[in-house]
Amino acid sequence: MSHKDAYPLQEADLLPLSIGAGFLGTGGGGNPYVGMLRSRELLRKGAKVDILPLDALPDDAWISEVGGIGAPVVSVEKIEQGSECLRAMRAVEETAGVSMAALICAEIGGANSMEPIITAAQSGLPVLDGDGMGRAFPEVQMTTFFIYGAKAAPAAISDDKSNTIIFRDIKDMYWLERFARDTSVAMGAAAGLAIAPMRMDFVRRSAVPGTMTQALEIGRTVLAARARRQNVVDRVIATTGAKLFFTGKVTDIRRELKGGFARGEARIAGSGDWAGCEGRIAIQNENLVLWIDGEPVVMVPDLIINLDLETGEPITTEVLRYGQRLAVVGLPAHDLLKTPQAMAVVGPSAFGYPELAFVPLALGPIEKGMT
Repeated sequence: MSHKDAYPLQEADLLPLSIGAGFLGTGGGGNPYVGMLRSRELLRKGAKVDILPLDALPDDAWISEVGGIGAPVVSVEKIEQGSECLRAMRAVEETAGVSMAALICAEIGGANSMEPIITAAQSGLPVLDGDGMGRAFPEVQMTTFFIYGAKAAPAAISDDKSNTIIFRDIKDMYWLERFARDTSVAMGAAAGLAIAPMRMDFVRRSAVPGTMTQALEIGRTVLAARARRQNVVDRVIATTGAKLFFTGKVTDIRRELKGGFARGEARIAGSGDWAGCEGRIAIQNENLVLWIDGEPVVMVPDLIINLDLETGEPITTEVLRYGQRLAVVGLPAHDLLKTPQAMAVVGPSAFGYPELAFVPLALGPIEKGMT
């Protein structure tokens, strides 16, 4: 099926998309490089994937949200079989008695930016230019789709051994998270999840728009700055409206795999303008809160991104290590994530920080035409 407004994804798009998704992943969402390699192999074998704007399909078209579920740290060691999300989506189609017209990301951040592309390449369906987070979050219910009313069932989960489990009747999105998380742990902390079919008119209202395009633009900015030997961190800040909050060297990193999540914190000794200061970042798959000398300065749902100080490469939490030199930048979350309804699901209190009062970041000046 072809659409006049479709953007045919090219192999050359995959690297910048993975870099941009790493940026928007706020440290989580899984390592996008592995997903990029998997997508590349499918395109090289002749698969076609179209990216569609949110207004390209009729209101009654059925949309499937797919993504990986588990702990990103596992994805470095446990290679996926490759068709987990496709099997989960087919199980949902069969249970619901519908045929999907397109796929959409649960989260644009990290490897989950690639899962719909992989499933699209396998199924012949297009991918919508948007997602349910505008970033990455660690839990199933933390999407704009669920926050604004998507059904919790039927959903399905599938693993690398072709085990596929259908959640036919689920009370709400929190129960889906609980059951899907426990099942993913039993599956080795890495599986593919597909949620209940969503109508296109609902997706148009509830999706964070344009995030595939946004990730591509961020990645292209990084690659262009490297090619021109420009300061990559400065260029990314200038073209996204992000703000630099801290620079320094990682002095301590604590991580543990607990309940299907990588939890922990990183401590950073300040450098440059922050010499003598200490940064601390709380982690639950993603970066949750940045404190500087004990004061919270950026917190969920706004984005906290660690970039390699020299290359501008986004650093995911599973590869964060002692001695790395970081630039820590912040980027405002989309407005859909900052309503009272959303804050109850993705605000600081939802992550165990009820004492933190969310103060939203503002976009900085954005330069156009840099790439």
